[in-house]
Amino acid sequence: MKRKIAIPALIIAIIVIWFVVSPPRFWLNLTKRVEPTAAVGEQLVRKYDCRQCHRIGGEGALKAPDLTGVTLRAGDPALVSLRLWLQNPRAVRSNTAMPNFHLSDTEIDAILLYLTQLDAQSSGG
Repeated sequence: MKRKIAIPALIIAIIVIWFVVSPPRFWLNLTKRVEPTAAVGEQLVRKYDCRQCHRIGGEGALKAPDLTGVTLRAGDPALVSLRLWLQNPRAVRSNTAMPNFHLSDTEIDAILLYLTQLDAQSSGG
């Protein structure tokens, strides 16, 4: 009888650990959905303390690449690259110091909108 309970309990424990340690994208999109606006992106940049490592809009540290003007540098390829970094930094560079914040697609959209808006303002556009 104990064995019949132990196997399902083990399976449930493994699934819970998986969702906590490395949540699948569909789960992130269900549980971390936000309104994808530049204002929300600004809040997320503060929430995840991106400026602790990155300079954004002239503010922050330079421990990691300066993100000021990043959306203007290479157009759409830059946004694709940024999206990949935000989805899973270690999939882009295995030895990166950037943590995986397990962002949902809408959180990523909001952050990219914020960066795009900052860059448009700084370029006068």
